[in-house]
Amino acid sequence: MDLKRINDHVSVSGQIYPEDVATLKSLGFTAIVNNRPDGESPDQPAGAEIEVAAKAAGLAYYAIPLGRDGVNPDLVEKTKAALEGNDGPVFCFCRSGTRSTTLWALSQAGEMDASEIISQAAEAGYDMSHLAGMLSRS
Repeated sequence: MDLKRINDHVSVSGQIYPEDVATLKSLGFTAIVNNRPDGESPDQPAGAEIEVAAKAAGLAYYAIPLGRDGVNPDLVEKTKAALEGNDGPVFCFCRSGTRSTTLWALSQAGEMDASEIISQAAEAGYDMSHLAGMLSRS
């Protein structure tokens, strides 16, 4: 698991496995957001397996898959609600962390300055500069 910290409240990574949930719990995360649709690759565990492990560890679990249909306002709002609904740090994952970072960035539009969103993502290794116009809208 290659955990990348966006800020004090959000970290992202690529695919995780049920056995990674205990580590996430020990790192202080209070919720897991799964942005990967089931069935993208044969070696990918089902989201339900990760959900069972998360709930057994006492973590909230949100399935907000971002697939081939792309980003839409519903996904952004669900992401915002998941992030705001947890007092502690939230861990988000997809295949590489890019979709998770994209949804985080868009969910912060109007809450944070676009340049700060882009900067935080860049510090974690994700280029969100292509979203600058969308992030500037409130």
